This record gives sequence, C-alpha cells and structure tokens, in this order.
Amino acid sequence: MTAAALPPLSRELAHYAALDRRLVAAVRRIRILPTVAWPPALEQAFLAAGEGAVVRLPEVRYTPPDLARERAELGAIENEADAAHPLGDYLRSTAASWQTAAAMLEAVGTPAVSAHSMALYGRPGDVIPGSTLSNLDAARHFVAVADELGASHADDDSAVTLSAETLRAELLPALDALFGAGRIAVEIDSDLTAKAAAGATRIRLRASSCFSEYDRHQLLAHEAFVHTLTALNGREQPHLRSLSRTSPRVTATQEGLAVFAELISGSIDIGRLKRISLRILAIDRALAGADFVEVFRFFRDAGQTASDSFNSAQRVFRGVPTAGGAAFAKDNVYLHGLLTVHTFFRWALKNQRFDLTRALFAGKLALGDVVALAPWFANGFIAPAQFLPPWLQRTRGLAGSLAFSLFANRIRMADVGAADLARG
Repeated sequence: MTAAALPPLSRELAHYAALDRRLVAAVRRIRILPTVAWPPALEQAFLAAGEGAVVRLPEVRYTPPDLARERAELGAIENEADAAHPLGDYLRSTAASWQTAAAMLEAVGTPAVSAHSMALYGRPGDVIPGSTLSNLDAARHFVAVADELGASHADDDSAVTLSAETLRAELLPALDALFGAGRIAVEIDSDLTAKAAAGATRIRLRASSCFSEYDRHQLLAHEAFVHTLTALNGREQPHLRSLSRTSPRVTATQEGLAVFAELISGSIDIGRLKRISLRILAIDRALAGADFVEVFRFFRDAGQTASDSFNSAQRVFRGVPTAGGAAFAKDNVYLHGLLTVHTFFRWALKNQRFDLTRALFAGKLALGDVVALAPWFANGFIAPAQFLPPWLQRTRGLAGSLAFSLFANRIRMADVGAADLARG
C-alpha cells in the first residue's frame, strides 16, 4: 500500500508515527559493530608472532564518535512518548537502548564499554527465564555434551569445504526463490570479522573463510531467512519504520530467533552450539581478569584453529582494553536468546497464539513487543510480515515438533536408566 493510499491516522497514532520517524533519523550515525571492529591486519600480525610463551597483546586504536546531538534527540523522543501507552513504551524503550549504545560508543577503548554492553546484552550469569539456570550453566552443558560426543559424531558434511565464491553461487538461487530475483545480493568482504553478516539487501561472506555444508544451511536459516527477512519486512512497515533497524534492545530476540531458526530447520550441529557456548565462557573469563592472549589460548585449548581462536577472542574484546577485566558482551545473547525464543514458541503453541510467532517476523521486534503491540497488528497500524521463513510457513510441522518437545521436557533424564530403556 502506497503512502497516498494509507487511511488517515488518529492524532494519537500520527504522534507516534512522527516520533518513530525522528527515532529512525536520530540513530543513523550510531553504528555499533563498525565502531568497535578491529582492522584485519591485527590478526595477521598476532598469528605471525607464533604461539610461544611471550605474545604481545594486540594494540587497537578506536575513534570515539561524538553522539551528543543524537543522545539529546533520543532523550527528547523518550520524554515525548507516553510510557503508559504500548506504542509510547515501545518508542521509549527503543530510544533508551540507543542512548545506552551511544554512550558505549563514546567510551570505546575504555573499560566503561563493558558495563554499557552488559546493560544492552546481558551478563553470563543472568538466569534464563522459566528456570533457575544461568547462561553459564547452559554454556557449560553444551560444551560438555559436545566434548562427550567428540569426533564419533562428526558429520560427513563437516569435511566438505566451500570457498566464499562457491557458497555465494549456491546461496543466490535460494534467496531469489523466497525474495524475488536479484533482490538480495551476496558479496565477498575481506574486512569482515564474522564469517557472515546480513542486511536488508545484501549478505556478506568473509573472503578468507572456508565454509561447510552446515555453514550453508545455517547461513540461509540464520542470516537470510531471519536477519535479512525481518529487515525487509521492517522496511515495508507503513508507520513504524524503526522496525527495519536492529535496536540494541531487540538484539537478544533477533539473534535468538536466528539460532532457533537453525535449530527448528535442522541446520545447527553440536559444534555450532559449542562455539556459541564457548563465547559465553570466554566473556566470563575476560570479566574475571583474563587478557586477550589467555582467552585466545582458551579457544585454542577447546579445539579451534589459530585463526578461529583469534576471531573468537576478538569478539570478546571488541571496544574494550585487551589487558583483561572487561568484555564486549554481545555474544551473550545467542544462547540466552535461543532458549528464550524456544520457550516463547512453546508458550505460543500451548496458549494457541501462533499468530504472535508470525508477528515476530514483521520487523526487528523483541518478544514482548508482539504481545504488547498485538492490537496495532490487528488494526493495521503495524503491517503483517510480507515474507516468512519456509519452516514457519509449514505451521503444522512446526506445531508437531513443539508439541513433542512440550511433553518430552516433562521426562526427567536423571530418572531414566538403561534398564528402563531395555523394557521399552
């Protein structure tokens, strides 16, 4: 529907639409990952020095941005939005999270980044909703399971290596099939820290990486069919264009949803769960005083290659001093988000609210948003998702999987012995 064809808004809704436009304009210069990114040359220099007893800590120079004007505008938006109104609360919470992000970036290179990042992304010791277990407990569990399974459960797919160029050629047909021919580009990026990153119109692959078949499936499920998809759906919103931007407050839901997509589509393997979990343990070690070299060696001892260990440790120390005692906590969200999103989908099934799971893909939303803003989905102020991932389009199959997990989780594994299984 074009802007001219949209029905007129009430004064109240027009007020929130205007605040949303101001919010989108205010955050354009707040670029979290580019500001804390390390130059690629640091990896080459570090690895060239070898892995002997004496290794120098990487020296990273950052350029702190001046975001005073943005923080002032975000504060004004927050003050003009009514906290008692769900749309006002959404805008206030979103503006507040961007203010925290701005303060974090202005402190880049100092230990202060650590506290700001934990305010945005959580702490390793945070308790998982619906349980008494923490992110650390979950991380230790998945690492232990992965280590117990070991090489005996290695998949043949893991031995297949694809170059970035080959993977690009394999991804494009699947992207064209869902989004339309040529709508999403796949680019090779030599400066990318992660193996892959997704935006609304392009997916980038790190040039130096080799990819497995699992990587290919994960990239489609995680990057394309969640991150790119929700960005595109957010761009189609008639009034809340902020839903096209991953605000810091929705990062845990968005990353958790992306990993959940890997899980529910059969695209995740135990090695991937181990890598996600090791990052949480590494953040905890860095906060306790471990420096970059110690965290690098932690990843090496866990079985990662030297290059992967450098990139994993780098993720922990983005934006903070490398001498220990501080960490960039974003990687805390992947496992915490996965477990929370999984719980949300089970709750939606139990309460017959599958409509909320589809609403979750209408843009960059947090879990609580789809519940609080349900009336504005119903009245059309927020548009439904134009694109849905393939696994969510097969609702009956998803419901079957979730229904099984709801019941199976009632079985206490501690009470099950080999004799019980033999009687089965």
